[in-house]
Amino acid sequence: MLPPNAGTALQAALPQVLAGLPATAAVRVFRALPGLAAALPPGLRLSFAQGMKPLHDALRAEGRGPVDDGLAEPAGLPAPSLALLLLPRSREEGRALLARAVCGLAPGGRVLAAALNEEGAKAFERDLAALMPLGGVLSKAHGRAFWTRPRPAVLDAASRALAERWIAADAPRHDVHTGLWTRPGVFNEGRLDAGSALLIAHLPASLRGRVADLGAGSGLLARAVLERCPGVTALALFEAEARALDLARRHLAAARVPVGVHWHDVAGGVPGRFDAIVCNPPFHVGSRGVPALGKAFIAAAARALTREGQLLLVANRHLPYEEALLEAFARSERLAEQGGFKVYRAWEPKR
Repeated sequence: MLPPNAGTALQAALPQVLAGLPATAAVRVFRALPGLAAALPPGLRLSFAQGMKPLHDALRAEGRGPVDDGLAEPAGLPAPSLALLLLPRSREEGRALLARAVCGLAPGGRVLAAALNEEGAKAFERDLAALMPLGGVLSKAHGRAFWTRPRPAVLDAASRALAERWIAADAPRHDVHTGLWTRPGVFNEGRLDAGSALLIAHLPASLRGRVADLGAGSGLLARAVLERCPGVTALALFEAEARALDLARRHLAAARVPVGVHWHDVAGGVPGRFDAIVCNPPFHVGSRGVPALGKAFIAAAARALTREGQLLLVANRHLPYEEALLEAFARSERLAEQGGFKVYRAWEPKR
């Protein structure tokens, strides 16, 4: 099940922006969701941007057009006559998407964007209006859709300068003081979260061999493993969010051991065998808590460990992971409990 999103408002506004659009027009969909293409006429030339791997794979399975990770505009796509956007929570990330959509439009093209009211819909509406005059607004299902008038052949200088500034503000940034890479919209934006910090404090220095980080985010936990555990000989990172994985590559670029960085949906399992796995699993899809996601990570870890391997896991204290650990492992223990988090070690994975 998908989390609450602004797709309902966007679909309600589609008839007003599709009117007069050529039957074979190019349409670019940013942060696309599975099923949205069904609301679009079959003759349109669609392309989709989606950086979450399970959603990306579902869009590819629908077969309505090419799908990319959304990190940059792929070469070879025609300038769209319509850009559709489902906007994120992050204001900076959303502004950059609006700017990219406006700058990439064909002359006469339009942008239709939507966001949930609780995630800044009215603010994003003002942002789009600052780039191009609006042609309409529609509210539905706790969301808000808004669209532009046809784009002129040449954007005015003020709009182009604003768009360039917003795109630049969304780029990965390196903090010379901390040595960390950050980017808007990525979990904790380059700061080490409290759960991962607690897990790092209880990492046994004796970890050795091949180690995997499931749900690696921007790679800070994996980098700490290399710093604290000299016996580690190889590292594999698995992460579903392309924006986070881009930062992880930067954080591990100078690693002392071979590092594999995998854009991967961990909930379906991971390839390979590992002597140890570290994990701070996600438990939200959007704003909705989904404890089953963390349980799927535990099961995937048990299947990927060697017989002598161990899992080091941190989770929010209220999450019911003890039962999942008992199902997947013959032995487990709680190493620490602090600040709303628990750290577990589990070994002897059941097959």
